[in-house]
Parts: sequence; structure tokens; C-alpha cells
Amino acid sequence: MFNKIKSLGTDTAIYGVSTVVGRLLTFLLTPFYTNILPPADLGIVATVYAYIAFLNILYGYGMETAFMRYVASLEIGTKKQVFSVPFFSVAATSLVFSLCIVWGGGSIAALISVPVDYASIITYSAWILLLDALAIIPFASLRMERKAKLFASLKLLNIIITVVCNLVFLLAFRWGVEGIFLSNLIASAMTLLFLLPTILRNISAGWNPVLYKALVRFGLPIVPAYLSTMMVQVIDRPILESLTDMATVGIYQANYRLGIFMMLIVSMFDFAWRPFFMSNANEPDAKQIFSRVLTYFFLVMMGSFLFMSFFISDVVTVPVYHDKSIIDPRYWGGLSIVPIVLLAYVFLGISNTIGAGIYIEKQTKKLTIVSSTGAAVNVIVNYLLIPPLGITGAALATLASYVTMSAVLYVIVQKVYPMRYEYSRLLKIAVASLAVYLLAHFVRFDSLAILWKSALLILFVVLIYLMKFFDPSELARITRLLSRQSSGRVAGKL
Repeated sequence: MFNKIKSLGTDTAIYGVSTVVGRLLTFLLTPFYTNILPPADLGIVATVYAYIAFLNILYGYGMETAFMRYVASLEIGTKKQVFSVPFFSVAATSLVFSLCIVWGGGSIAALISVPVDYASIITYSAWILLLDALAIIPFASLRMERKAKLFASLKLLNIIITVVCNLVFLLAFRWGVEGIFLSNLIASAMTLLFLLPTILRNISAGWNPVLYKALVRFGLPIVPAYLSTMMVQVIDRPILESLTDMATVGIYQANYRLGIFMMLIVSMFDFAWRPFFMSNANEPDAKQIFSRVLTYFFLVMMGSFLFMSFFISDVVTVPVYHDKSIIDPRYWGGLSIVPIVLLAYVFLGISNTIGAGIYIEKQTKKLTIVSSTGAAVNVIVNYLLIPPLGITGAALATLASYVTMSAVLYVIVQKVYPMRYEYSRLLKIAVASLAVYLLAHFVRFDSLAILWKSALLILFVVLIYLMKFFDPSELARITRLLSRQSSGRVAGKL
């Protein structure tokens, strides 16, 4: 069991390095935007990308997950057919969708409150959606072939191109909002170009109607679930804009993006987790492995939550260049939402982990119940809390929806794929985290804030140990691992 979890950790590390570096590069754009763009312009960017996120799901209509499911089993058709059928299907429909968006660009811009001066970004968005859709199946193929290094490299390349183009277009050419979308378009085109060898290696001209029907039957039921899940992630921007203004959306977006550090932990794990549980579902100790994975992952997430909650506001407000901070002071009013967003992503990570049984048992239709419930909670709480609490209400709505989804998903999964998780160990993590967080909130030493927060992180580790979280075998493994690393460092010095 430990070796299988170790292999999951290895893939997670590979995806993770690229994701961490990539997200950090992307994160650099947030302070860049806050120091270049007024909040209203950043609000436009956030609003349009919210709609792009929804359309990305419609463009793919579940074919990525369906491909992964059938290429793993090869129940129907050959490996090349399993690649080609969803690829051609997505390519054809995406072209039609994008042409429709280009044709109705002006009307769409007016509909989503984008000023007429920025109508061109609707056209850019249409082609971005098409190019990204064409990359869906090739990227999924790399994941299933466990070509994590190539996958990670291409994703990182996409981000590097985006960042470089942003710097050139916004600093040198002063293209503002349009430069952001043109940068994305160029990065998407270059990424697809580098995916061509993967496409050509796997493509075939044959069409398998039986396979196509199976893919659609598996993939389409996921779409409402994915749409609802995406609604949880981005619907707060349009609602916030309708109840306030674009400038408020810009402030919210800048601070919400600070939660990206937890999101990248969840994302890089999920990249490795899905192929892992699909490949190991038939192992006799699969459920025991999956249970242990949740325990370890929850520990990592809560430790990360505490660290980020304690220090992120200190970091982004420190002057770094000519009295300029990482986040421009115009956006500091939203820093209080960052811990809420971080905790929301923790519950997203829990949902992603416990949801494995849904895919293993081919019960993807039930995901709609989970995500639609979360989306309904999100919309309701947004409209209830934004008027009195502003952006804090929007952040709390996101947290409420992820907590609800985790609870509903747990109940459903226990019926289709019963699991016995390590409840006592999970409770110990939660108790230790809550105790440390409350101490940080209610007991403050402003003159020694950094030392006090660092001491609290050490206290978290101590509490975990005192509550006997680790069993003897795990402690032995940790001791051996630390001993090997220590020996390696000594040998390196010699």
C-alpha cells in the first residue's frame, strides 16, 4: 500500500513542481495587474474569464473524463480510436461554438456589461476557447500515459508565454485589458503547436459509433455537475458586479487570487489522483489506500491553510520597490477574505478525494446532485450576504457551498462505494488546526507577530504528535526517511 501511495506522491510532485512554478508565475500577474490596472478594468477581466470558465466546460462536454475512463479499460475500440473519436468530436463542435461567439460578439459584450471599447476581447475569447478545447484530449492522453514531465512542461510553457506576453503588451505597448486576452490567445496557440506530436501519434481516421455513444453516455451526465461546480467557483463575480460595481469585483478578484496557493495544492494533487484511483480501483486493498490518502492529504492541506492564513497578508503588503507593495494599497480592503477562500479550497480538496467512488462505479449522474446543491447554496448565500457584508459575503458563500458539496457527496458515495475513513485521525487534524487558528485570532503579540505565528505552526505539529496521530509504523518510516536525508547531506559535504 505504501509503495502505491508513494507512486501517487511522485506523480503529484512532478505535477506539483510545474503547477507551483506556473501558479507562482501567474500569481506575479496579480500584483502586476493591481499596480497597472484600475480596479474597474481588473473587474472586467475577472467577469469575462468567469464566463470563459463556464464555456470551457461546454466546449469539452465531459469528453476528457470519458476518454480517461475508456482508455484505461479499452472496453470498446482500439487505443487510437479512443483518442480520435473524442478529439474529432470536440474539434467540430468547438469550431461551431466559437464562430457563433465571433458573430454575436457585440451583443454578447453588451449582455455581460463589457464596455463597447473592449468588445474585441469577446473575439479573442472565442478563439482561446477553441484552441484550449483542441488541447483537452491530448493533455488527458499524457496524463493517462503517465507522461507527467511532458504534461507539466507544456503547462508551464503555456504560463511562461502568457506572463511574457502580458509584460510586453501591458508595459511596452500599453494595451491594457486587450493585451491580457491577446497574451492568452498566443499562449494557447503555442501550446497546441507543441501538442501536435502527441496528436499525430495517437490520431486515426476511423470512426467508431459504438464508442462515440459510450463516451457521450459517460461524459454528458458530468456536464451539469461540472457547470454547477464552476458556478460555485466563479458565479460570485457576476453576482457581485450586479449588486455592486466592476471596481468591487476587481478588489475581490485580486484578493481571491491570493487563495491560489491552496488551489494549486488541490489542483496538483487532483492531476495525479484521478489516474491513480482509476488505475488502482480493482486492487484488493484499494479502499484502505484511498482512506489513507485522504488522511495524509487533509493533514497537508490544514498545515498549509495555517501557514498561508498567518503570513500571506504580511507578505503582500510589505513594500518591495520604491514603496510599492506586492498588492497595490487600492486592493488591501479585501485581504480579510483570504483565509475564507483558503478554507473553501480545503473542502474542495476533500470533495475531490472522496468522490473517487462515483467514477469507479460509473455513477457520474449523481455528481449533478452534489454540484447543483452547492451551486444553489452559493447563489442564495451570495444574494443574502453580499448586500450586508460585501466581498466578505461572497467569500463566505463560496465556503458554504464547498462545505455543503462535501457533505452531500460523502452521503452519496457511502451508498454507491462504501468507505471507512480514518475518522479519529481526521478529527485530530481538525482539532489541532482549530485550536491553533483560534489562538492566532484571539491572542496577538503585534511586536513579535512573526515569531508568534511561527511558534503556533510548531504548536500544530506538537499537538498532532501529542494526540498520537501517527502510528508506530509511520513514525518508523518517517525516522528512516529523515535519517537517509541527513546521511545524504553529510555525505554531500564530505
